[in-house]
Amino acid sequence: MISRRQFLNSVTAGTLFLAGCRSPFFSTHSRRKPSFRVLYSNDTTNITSCVSPWHRKGEPFRPKMLEATIDEAAGVDAHLLQPGLCWVPWWKSKTYPVEDHYRWMKDKYGVDPDSFGRYMIEGGDIVKVFVDRCRMRGQAPFISFRLNDGHHKEWVDAKPGEKVGGGASQGITRFYHEHPEYRIGSDLNNWNQRVHDWVFPEVRAHKLAFIRELCENYDIDGLELDFLRHCSLFQFDKTTREQRCSIMTGFVKQVRDLLDRTVKPGQHRWLCVRIPCYLAAHDLLGIDVAAFADAGVEMFNLSSYYVFEQQTDVAAVRKLVPSSAVYAEMTHTTRVGPKVSSVSGYDDFSFRRTADEQFYTTAHLAYARDLDGVSTFNFVYYRDHGTPLRGPFGEPPFHIFKHLKDPSWLAKQPQYYFITRAHDAPPVPNRQMGSKKPRTVKTGVVTDFVLDMAPPAGGWEKGGVLRVQTNAPMQKHVLAARLNGLLLKPTKNVAEPYVSPHMQLLGTADKLRAWTVPAEVLCDGKNRVEFTIESGGSSVELVFLDLAVR
Repeated sequence: MISRRQFLNSVTAGTLFLAGCRSPFFSTHSRRKPSFRVLYSNDTTNITSCVSPWHRKGEPFRPKMLEATIDEAAGVDAHLLQPGLCWVPWWKSKTYPVEDHYRWMKDKYGVDPDSFGRYMIEGGDIVKVFVDRCRMRGQAPFISFRLNDGHHKEWVDAKPGEKVGGGASQGITRFYHEHPEYRIGSDLNNWNQRVHDWVFPEVRAHKLAFIRELCENYDIDGLELDFLRHCSLFQFDKTTREQRCSIMTGFVKQVRDLLDRTVKPGQHRWLCVRIPCYLAAHDLLGIDVAAFADAGVEMFNLSSYYVFEQQTDVAAVRKLVPSSAVYAEMTHTTRVGPKVSSVSGYDDFSFRRTADEQFYTTAHLAYARDLDGVSTFNFVYYRDHGTPLRGPFGEPPFHIFKHLKDPSWLAKQPQYYFITRAHDAPPVPNRQMGSKKPRTVKTGVVTDFVLDMAPPAGGWEKGGVLRVQTNAPMQKHVLAARLNGLLLKPTKNVAEPYVSPHMQLLGTADKLRAWTVPAEVLCDGKNRVEFTIESGGSSVELVFLDLAVR
């Protein structure tokens, strides 16, 4: 555990939060709430990693491609650009000039600039292009700043002549290379260890200098601090909750002050945080949402990291920050499967695509629980990217955006509730479908789940179908299901409840079981689902549960 002297040296005077991270030294920030209902995250790198109507495979970056990513997101209220991984500035920087970075990369690793780097070296400005296009299209321009991204760090210690991955020029910097002592651990293959430890003031100062440049030099409407790329900021066993929270709340307050100091007369700049949608994950990252709100955060973007999870703690967070805007994040995938390529890489696994009805139901549930809206992350990755064995690919459902901001329309749509097995990042105990350890139904044991559900306009009328999907064929297993205490009637119809062009990981008949659900058994709020094995085997491992209802 860090010493008291080290800790006091690591925080700015007046930022000590030793009582649940709340402090009398911080005056409550003037409460404001934006009118945004749909936030759209754009990681920039998708421009060249995905095949799209405006980008052929292998084509280099051009600013027109960035403009196309803004144009195609018509209907969103705020567009949040992640300018790369936020280690190498994809903006005009004096803190770490792009020319110096790529010269060092060439000398150190023999790596030439990628097309983003070449564009910047030649005088281009990715952030300026983004802001100008957002203004033209009526989308509020935000920068989403990744606090501790973990991509491509595995090559930092490469020896001369060793092959280095092409993404290294985005994720490895001179500062990172020259200060291994700032890393959380020494295992470069472990994402939780290879990123920086935010207990060091030098780490925070380095990131704040980048943020200062973005605030001072660009006409942005807001800034998002992304705590989930990557979701490791401290050595958990060497810091206390109070220390972690003090450090991060102090940093948030510094960013709030920076936004206020650099704003144009008559303008307001919003401060957003992208944080875990589970409260149990906040301690590890030094997050206290109430303290963050006091420090000036006005928007809380609640994320499940990568895999889209619908059943989370968003309603509980809403109650903790009643005067702030709260958003439920949704992504392109509701389940990640096994690797499909023998060649290891970042995008070598199968994944289940999110259906329109899952977007709509989650947005409806968010509004029903008094959230202010929804956000999307990795939305464009329906497109061809990574190993082709993950296909067939397709275009993202951009048509959903015009509906996501309309609670009345959403309340009239067929519903699709689900619980999925997700990444254990950040670690969350007792995820409903499991993470590292799968959820298993065993003979003689009741396995239960909870679905938070909100009725449509006029209430549920037609009932629906409850299904479970297992990891392996069930053979002769006979499962019994109860919903809110009612024993459900099995049905042999295990077909997908809604038409979808995407078939990846949907499950075959031998991995699916289904039951009919009477409308009158459902309630507004928490609905308990219970499974038991009646015969045919001792256990089954679950990977997905869904309930389609009208």
